Amino acid sequence: METTVEEFFHGFRQALLAGAEANGNFLLAEFMEVVSRELIETGFTEGFEFAHYRARRGMRVDGYWFNDEGDLNLFVADFDSRTELETLTRTDVDAAFKRVVNFFDASLQKNLAADLEITSPEYGLAKQIVDRQLSIRHLNLILVSERALSDRIQVLPDVETGGITTSFHIWDISRLYRQHSSRGHKEALDIDFETMFGSGIPCLPAHLGTHAYQSYLLVISGSILSTIYEKFGARLLEQNVRTFLQARAKVNKGIRTTIMTEPGMFFAYNNGITATAQGVKTKQTSDGLQITRITDLQIVNGGQTTASLFHTGRRDKVNLTQIFVQMKLSVIDNEESEKVVPRISEYANTQNQVKAADFFSNHAYHIRMEAFSRRLWAPAGKGAQRETKWFYERARGQYADAQAKLTPAEQKRFKAENPKSQMLTKTDLAKFENVWDDHPRFVNLGAEKNFARYADRIGKEWEQSPDSFNEAYFKRAVARGIIFRATERIVSAQPWYNNGYRANIVAYTLAVLSELTKRRKKILDFQKIWSAQAITPLLENTIAVVASRVNEDLLRPVQGISNISEWAKREMCWTQMLAHMDEFAVLLPDEFDGECLSCDDHLSEKRAARKIQKVDNGIEAQKQVFAIPTARWGAVHNVLTVKRMLTSQEAGILNIAMQIPAKIPTGKQCIILLELIEKARAEGANLD
Repeated sequence: METTVEEFFHGFRQALLAGAEANGNFLLAEFMEVVSRELIETGFTEGFEFAHYRARRGMRVDGYWFNDEGDLNLFVADFDSRTELETLTRTDVDAAFKRVVNFFDASLQKNLAADLEITSPEYGLAKQIVDRQLSIRHLNLILVSERALSDRIQVLPDVETGGITTSFHIWDISRLYRQHSSRGHKEALDIDFETMFGSGIPCLPAHLGTHAYQSYLLVISGSILSTIYEKFGARLLEQNVRTFLQARAKVNKGIRTTIMTEPGMFFAYNNGITATAQGVKTKQTSDGLQITRITDLQIVNGGQTTASLFHTGRRDKVNLTQIFVQMKLSVIDNEESEKVVPRISEYANTQNQVKAADFFSNHAYHIRMEAFSRRLWAPAGKGAQRETKWFYERARGQYADAQAKLTPAEQKRFKAENPKSQMLTKTDLAKFENVWDDHPRFVNLGAEKNFARYADRIGKEWEQSPDSFNEAYFKRAVARGIIFRATERIVSAQPWYNNGYRANIVAYTLAVLSELTKRRKKILDFQKIWSAQAITPLLENTIAVVASRVNEDLLRPVQGISNISEWAKREMCWTQMLAHMDEFAVLLPDEFDGECLSCDDHLSEKRAARKIQKVDNGIEAQKQVFAIPTARWGAVHNVLTVKRMLTSQEAGILNIAMQIPAKIPTGKQCIILLELIEKARAEGANLD
């Protein structure tokens, strides 16, 4: 049974209160963290920095994010921990946006930074607005509210603020509710071509002879594509493509050269765009069929083409009206999108040598992590009377979807076994892993960029040794999550903490601890933390001491950098901390080694875990092989024999499979059999 917006509000409020207590946050900070995480995961913003400033003279800001494309997102909150759902009126909206505009104007025109504490986040923001004023091309003002927006407010047109185009966005409790209620929790893009551009886009239907899905061929002008990208940004790109672009330059030199020197040949030289949608509206005109509206347009191949058109047009003042791009548009039902869209991404992007790690929801790594999270019970923590699970969201919205068809009693049991506080997303895992293994700087670059780094790294490691990603690895990842979240609480509770830069302090604190243990030829005993489902008082005190010193280092950027969060993103910040590692080392208590394992013991545990995973792989493969009818193995044998694609060893293994149950293939042989059946399918064999 679906909830109402009022029920969602009360549930949201209770979760907020519990989260603030668990994370050691003030309620406003917890509210901004929860909402910003939602907006980051849906692609509305690439990141978020908390910076709360409120002045009697009508100024307020609660957070911000600068992106690489010259956009500045300024967040302002309408939050008073209300106990009942109230209406957000036009007067309230205008007043909130006026306050954040006043902050921007005061920063830019009145040297507001001079009146602020130099170590505060709001000082860093005000100073950065001045430092970046020439590169700020678009200002997004984002009001986030715990109230429900009045139905009377429909459209807030763009204006100019200090010569900068300014857009207004409202994320009220109703919009958050709609986001949660929709499958996959991603707000669909709705593009009305007649309203935006005056007419539809000519198209040719390409789905004749099949009822599986609709598809169209379009030719779209570069100016229209650039305008759509300017309005919707990275939300236009399917998540896998967005991740791909985060790790690579956004302007392709070859594409730019064609735009600049041979715009008339762009259609001939460029491979075009592959896109999906949940729905389209068409109409017949005297000039032929036109698409007038697209619901949830997602570019799954051609993101670099799109971004390059936008950036070249804006930076080089190029007229894009004479550039045309071909588009293949597939209309995929919402129920099928989770399965089909990643496949389209993978197949469409093969020409760009995008590794499987870039198509992450369906990557075998995530499928395995999901399987562990559904199977493994975490030990009952201190004082708890039952075991629980750490629910891993391989695809967005799985936690909510898992409860959608449960009765109230079943939902209660599900939440008891899978507490919301123990739900992990892919970006969570990327944070937990990268601060220990890779580089804290990437964690500070924001969720999308950090995930891109993580995807690239894990993809390579998976190719080299998939058995390294085993049960012990999953438990270690969860233990790292326990430490990460504990560190957030510890930092928030420190007397020196000024409600700013917590994410930066946490990332560098754990990176320093990781580096210190490596230098001692040790590694933290993550299995011990998994078993206790908590960190020890000794580790807690150690984290508090190290975090204090990390905070001091962060507040001492090199000359010329005034914004601490920007300093945390620089390679030089980590280099400076590495230079102080001897000073950090003396902060560790003598008993700290008791929290660690020797490297030799750790390697022994890893080798044992890999062996177990190999056995598990064989057992799982045997289950799958035994579920396949024996006759099908004969078909596989015939197809691959005709095509001369079988080695003598593979032919022998297939002969065993064709005699099941008289003969039983080993686990290793079953793994080969599963590869052979996929090879036969790739050759066009119908084995279903």
